[in-house]
Amino acid sequence: MRHIVRKEFTDVLRDGRFRWCAILVGALLLVSLGHGWAQARSAQQEHAAAQATARDHWESQGEKNPHSAAHYGIYAFKPRLALSFVDEGVDPYTGTSVWLEAHRQNDFLLRPAQDATAAQRIGALTAAQVLQHLVPLLIILLTFGALAGERERGTLRQLLATGIGRRELAVGKALGIAGALALLLVPAALVGAAALVVGSPGPAASPLARGVVLAGVYLAYFTAFLALSLAVSAWARSARTALVILLGVWVVNGLVAPRVAVDLSKWLHPTPSALEFARNVEREMASGVEDISRPDRAALTERLLAEHGVERVEDLPVNEVGVYLQESEEFGNRIFDRNYGALWDTFERQGVVHEALAVVAPLLAVRTLSMGLAGTDVEQHRHFATAAEAYRRDLMRRMNGDLAENSRTGDTYLAGPELWEETPPLEYAAPTLGWVLGNRILSILVLGTWLVGAVLAAAARVRRAEVG
Repeated sequence: MRHIVRKEFTDVLRDGRFRWCAILVGALLLVSLGHGWAQARSAQQEHAAAQATARDHWESQGEKNPHSAAHYGIYAFKPRLALSFVDEGVDPYTGTSVWLEAHRQNDFLLRPAQDATAAQRIGALTAAQVLQHLVPLLIILLTFGALAGERERGTLRQLLATGIGRRELAVGKALGIAGALALLLVPAALVGAAALVVGSPGPAASPLARGVVLAGVYLAYFTAFLALSLAVSAWARSARTALVILLGVWVVNGLVAPRVAVDLSKWLHPTPSALEFARNVEREMASGVEDISRPDRAALTERLLAEHGVERVEDLPVNEVGVYLQESEEFGNRIFDRNYGALWDTFERQGVVHEALAVVAPLLAVRTLSMGLAGTDVEQHRHFATAAEAYRRDLMRRMNGDLAENSRTGDTYLAGPELWEETPPLEYAAPTLGWVLGNRILSILVLGTWLVGAVLAAAARVRRAEVG
């Protein structure tokens, strides 16, 4: 076994195709890692500076009516987790900042993909794309002739005649090829680990633990491709046939399946356009819907008078306007929950379609796991959006509550800087690793099935491989 591993490892290193491909893929991987890290770090610094500026504007807005301050609003910025430099995920499409103001739940801003051309979006190469697309291609190019080439040259019969078993031969070749790949991937992994330890951008939710799990995901992915390539090489009559079949698998896995997954998920779970969604929210805000009705100012006045035992609005111990504004906020919140909740649920159902289609393309499972561990998937974007919306609602409640409690109906009331300073900033805690993996159970199962199935297929085909 040791001799086979050493011989296969040496042959791969001497192969000019491997050297050039390894140099190209390695350079792309290292450049994409460095660029992604620098970009993520720069974005986090910009977000921190913008957040500090927004907070300063909030605290220095001077004396004004608290509800006017609620309309003045404040920005919230989604933090970049440590592994986001590996996989940008949906962030370029969903945005990373949101304007929090009274009576409205706004869409996220700062979406680079919105301003990019189609060519720019295709050309935005990340480390995740290199690992998901180019490394499997390199594995195919190294493995397609492992057994089929030996059969064509007539050396497979000679090797087996020496007494070595078919399983030992296949495992030795696989380990030799894996050793050559390690010369490419281990330095990249060390660079990524150094980026996490030395200067991870933003708050890190167990960055090293996430990094170890992410490395395990890609290791399983590469092992599945290596085993699948050996199975095809053992089954095909010629190295050329094996190469054509494996390239077909690579095209389906990396190019066809992702596009089909997008189209199928949209067909099964359609979403409204941005314009349609905005119009529907506005219509429901104007007239209410089903059991969600707009607050009645007259009914509110009668209820307050009865609760406090007075006959005139001027005698109420609270400002009726502040109470009414807060009830209007609660009404809007129910409308937002109804519409945004349905939209988020649709996005997540589309994600399930992507994960389910990973049974024909393991890249889809790896991609969802990669985005999840990098903190850039839809579920974690929703997690932050929910936290930002909860903060907005608490902020509006504070402003309207101050107006209701510290003034009377008809008074001109202006709050001072102490109110703005007492309002706490948004403190966001990123989801834990367990939370992330809990959302990705289906992807983990499918990827594990691919790994086990590919290894079993390789073992079966090698055991029955023809020798001539």
